[in-house]
Amino acid sequence: MADKRDRIEELVVTLNNASEAYYNGKDEIMSNFEWDAMFDELSALEAETGIILPDSPTQNAGYASEGQNREMHEFPALSLAKTKQVSELMTWAGDKEIWLSWKLDGLTLVITYDNGKLTKILTRGNGTVGNNITFLQDSIAGFPKKIDYKGHMVVRGEATISYPDFDEINEMIEDDDEKYANPRNLASGTLALDDPAKVKERHVHFNAFTLVHIDDDISSWGERMNLLEKMGFTVVDREKTDANGIGEVIERWTERVENGEMPIPVDGLVIAYEDNDYAQGGSVTGHHATRAGYAFKWQDTAAETKLDHIEWSCAVSTISPVAVFEPVSLEGTTVSRASLCNLSEIERLGVGAKGTVMSCIKANKIIPKIIEVKEKVGEVEIPHECPVCHAPTEIRVSENSGTKTLHCSNAECPAKHLKIYTRFVSKSGMDIDGLSIQTMLRFMNEGFISEFADIYKLRAHYDVIKDMDGFGEKSVENMNAAIEKSRKANPVNFIFALCIPMIGVDAAKKIIGKLGFDGFLERLRTSAGFDDIDGIGSEKSDSILKWYADERNAASLSRLLAEVEVENGGAAVDENGKCSNLTFVITGDVHHFKNRNEFKAYVESQNGSVTGSVSKKTNFLVNNDIESTSSKNKKAKELGIPIITEDEFVERFM
Repeated sequence: MADKRDRIEELVVTLNNASEAYYNGKDEIMSNFEWDAMFDELSALEAETGIILPDSPTQNAGYASEGQNREMHEFPALSLAKTKQVSELMTWAGDKEIWLSWKLDGLTLVITYDNGKLTKILTRGNGTVGNNITFLQDSIAGFPKKIDYKGHMVVRGEATISYPDFDEINEMIEDDDEKYANPRNLASGTLALDDPAKVKERHVHFNAFTLVHIDDDISSWGERMNLLEKMGFTVVDREKTDANGIGEVIERWTERVENGEMPIPVDGLVIAYEDNDYAQGGSVTGHHATRAGYAFKWQDTAAETKLDHIEWSCAVSTISPVAVFEPVSLEGTTVSRASLCNLSEIERLGVGAKGTVMSCIKANKIIPKIIEVKEKVGEVEIPHECPVCHAPTEIRVSENSGTKTLHCSNAECPAKHLKIYTRFVSKSGMDIDGLSIQTMLRFMNEGFISEFADIYKLRAHYDVIKDMDGFGEKSVENMNAAIEKSRKANPVNFIFALCIPMIGVDAAKKIIGKLGFDGFLERLRTSAGFDDIDGIGSEKSDSILKWYADERNAASLSRLLAEVEVENGGAAVDENGKCSNLTFVITGDVHHFKNRNEFKAYVESQNGSVTGSVSKKTNFLVNNDIESTSSKNKKAKELGIPIITEDEFVERFM
């Protein structure tokens, strides 16, 4: 019994430390897979021994948030019981109608309204006490500030940051030590900031997932959610079913995640009773209410494999390790690589040398991740020189997190500037196919590229390039065609490609929509600033001016403009455009537009919007394969949404 108590104490400390990091936006200590396994072990030990410590995570809904503005929740924000078995959901549903919705992976917020006005926003905290962040109400999207209801109303939802915004924000952070692990980590860290302007820049979005309280008697869960939607809330997708249908619904929704259709992170599904009165009649056991809902988490399929080697990749300021292992099949795909993040993660997992036996999963069915070392062989050899420039490496320890990372000591290492070139040639930038990271690294090491304009002068080196390993006459011709095609640039893509700190696609659209490209250049040259443009603000404006004030950037821009032609106003939004108030989903290959990004840019220029998944809000699905059996086509047909080809779109909307 003493050994089991020691293990319980160890698990409680470990899980609470992990929760503290998880809920307060810090570096994550363990994966969800590991947390769930430890939580299940703790629950089993508590049931077996009867020993339940006061601070056990089985008795708490979360973790006490850091901050000064702590307040009690009017209605405790309890956790949901969780399962990975569809049969348990069926038993829970019984003969009742149920609703299925996403279990979003962000930060839970509780919003209160009185007499038609928003009066309070609390973070979930530990479920009993949260932080009051009402001062951020204008910095978070997805909910109204005023509603046409004069009673008392409480809404609970998840604050999330989309994958595209996460990638863009992380891309702006030069120090890899300070980058965020995932969108949930970023959302949590963002809502801990004191500056509303900085929070707004990160595009945090509230997604209502339950109407906790309303004075009116509305027993239907579906009607309660419809009411929120009519009031102007962004509400989670949902589908009505029952015990007999839940398996098929879960299968379809899981396919949406596996197909990459979700623009915001999810880590499972939730079912709730349609009869809200019945749901409220349950008891509270441990840290959850028995009828409040049931969370379904995907059964992570772990595969055992052997490490072949660790690949060390130098980019910006960090040399990052990637595990390359014997290929394994996971979630229908073959996986042979997984990021190990940093030296601290290697130490935590106990990764060794070639032959080390490891377990790998696809976290949330998307990201390959090493979760455990089964049998360590030898020791990891940390490289003593940079793989790109061969300068000595150095290990640094972050003052904030204690994380160990490996760095190149050469300030002029080409790889330290590589990410800006990757962004320059990306689809959101100049869209130059064929210039991979590895290719540009080789060209940098050969001395062919030292600034953006040099990409347009590569023709002078083609005789040498075609004789290099991996190249040839045809590949050089294709690369040249892609470079020449990019000489005519959309202004939004061009500004994004310049890699100005804090200026992504959204900011570029706002600038071009207001000024056009000529106006952008004029303000650069006169230092007039951009803070009068809605959504830019003083911080982004200062960042642009500071970037241009660096003579190297100004000279580089001048030489680049000598090589390319930038349209003046292609991104300005026509408020009376042909796509006004319409929402499109674009899938599959396109032929009229250069790519789907250009297609999306056109729709947005015509005052329309493009989303990543089909819902009842979608007006048209554009797919050149009308008879496709893809999940998007199926969903569109189920909802009665027209499916049109690109040619039909051109005929109707151009």
